[in-house]
Amino acid sequence: MMMLTVLAAAQAAVETVAGENPVLTPVTAGEPQMNLWDMACKGGWIMIVLAVMSVIAFYIFFERAVTIRKAAKDDPLFMDRIRDYVKSDDMTSALNYCRMTNTPSARMIEKGLKRMGRPVSDIQAAIENTGNIEVAKLEDKLSIMATISSGAPMLGFLGTVTGMVRAFWNMANAGNNIDITLLSSGIYEAMITTVGGLIVGIAVMFAYNHLVYRIDKVVNQMEAKTMAFMDLLNEPNS
Repeated sequence: MMMLTVLAAAQAAVETVAGENPVLTPVTAGEPQMNLWDMACKGGWIMIVLAVMSVIAFYIFFERAVTIRKAAKDDPLFMDRIRDYVKSDDMTSALNYCRMTNTPSARMIEKGLKRMGRPVSDIQAAIENTGNIEVAKLEDKLSIMATISSGAPMLGFLGTVTGMVRAFWNMANAGNNIDITLLSSGIYEAMITTVGGLIVGIAVMFAYNHLVYRIDKVVNQMEAKTMAFMDLLNEPNS
């Protein structure tokens, strides 16, 4: 009899503990979770436009990155060899060396070499004009990236505003059958476009600034070689 009483008390204690600790209850599977693909699909046509904009921007980024890397090739002995050719009055070898190097700086020096014998101001003007053309080539298509970086967040915000208008319009037409899920789902779908626009805009902005930084380094190399070439022309017995 006592054994049955103890067992009954033990079973009651286990049931009490299980009731006070719901953590022991297994979690029901199938709870809704956020899915990026579903979110993108619910964003509507604006998400498609943002996806196309991101593809264009990053194609430009990788294409420009390769071009700038080629332009940034720097031969530390370049100006020393040009000086030797000029001092020995071997213009043909100097021009061939510039063409073989094939960088913006080399093309600027090549233009200066072709103007040898003219006033120094004319040579400098020719070099500067060539430099401006080379910089414009390096900056080609960057304006498209700048437009995407600033336009993508605005486009995403436009999607949010239109989505909110649609959500409130649905509520207005619901009459007395207004449900909180009707409004919350509409706002959820509307905010997706803002998130997408910010992601595209921020990523493209960082990519654009990185390219601008690398172009500035190439421009500094071009300016340094221009100054070295002008010093070469001003040297005595040049």
